[in-house]
Amino acid sequence: MSIEAEIIYRYFSAFGAGEAVTLGVGDDAAVLRLPPEHELVVSTDTQVAGHHFFPDAFPEDIAYRAVATAASDLAAMAASPLSMTLALTLPEIDDLWLHSFSQGLGHASGTLKLPLVGGDLTRGPLTLSVTVMGTVPSGRCVRRDGARAGDLLGVTGTLGDAACALAWLTGELPDRQTLSEQDESFLNARFFQPTPRFEWQDWLLENAHAAMDISDGLLLDARRLAEASGLGVHINPDQLPLSLTTRQRGLKEATRWALTGGDDYELAIAFPPTVAIPSGITVVGEFTDAHGLHCPGYEAEIIGFDHFAAREPHE
Repeated sequence: MSIEAEIIYRYFSAFGAGEAVTLGVGDDAAVLRLPPEHELVVSTDTQVAGHHFFPDAFPEDIAYRAVATAASDLAAMAASPLSMTLALTLPEIDDLWLHSFSQGLGHASGTLKLPLVGGDLTRGPLTLSVTVMGTVPSGRCVRRDGARAGDLLGVTGTLGDAACALAWLTGELPDRQTLSEQDESFLNARFFQPTPRFEWQDWLLENAHAAMDISDGLLLDARRLAEASGLGVHINPDQLPLSLTTRQRGLKEATRWALTGGDDYELAIAFPPTVAIPSGITVVGEFTDAHGLHCPGYEAEIIGFDHFAAREPHE
């Protein structure tokens, strides 16, 4: 058995079981079963050490975050998780690192219902490419380009937590030492273990005109959502949902994190104003015929994340 085959068998072969898996890891390709009258939804996300994550982060956190951030794209399209593949590039074989990494991968696979059905292992700078697959009823996936003028812009959860966590992790918070143990745990979870919002699948299929996940900051992603539909969008910064942990760092900074920080992997959703707004979704704006993004006091900060400009680990 080759070293590559031995590593795959030892650390990754246990995560391939799933209801839709006919044939998983170990052959030339995987074989999956799709439910009747459903379509396949596929998304790939690549993360590079030192650019998307800290190279010295816990391996289990690196693994979980890589899977969760990729899976968020499925959630944004109202798809049910089906399976995933992993292409892993390693600078060297480190059994302790691989053991910890596989623990995080197994946790993500089980929690998010994404069995590992294939991938690749090679040598080089630490890089992860996760491809996730899901299913959605035929013709019903929620796209970015369906928003209509007059639709409300809603977001799930709270925003700015991951950006606050990044500031804490990099020592940029002036009051870092005053964070409570509970706050530290919350920020760590929000950054390293984001939650793909699969729980909103049925609601999205029933009510959403368009949606996308918030990975690069609400200002930038809301503008993308509006432009895909040929519209503009107005955001009210006073309506942003902020967690207590993030708000306690100061309202001005918390608002800026929520608008420009990214990494929260919550959903931005366009839906008609006639829809009853459930708990867990906050209306933060409205789509308009007037092109452009309007956010009083923050227009100059429509920056978001640029993969070719950022220097800190980010996604």
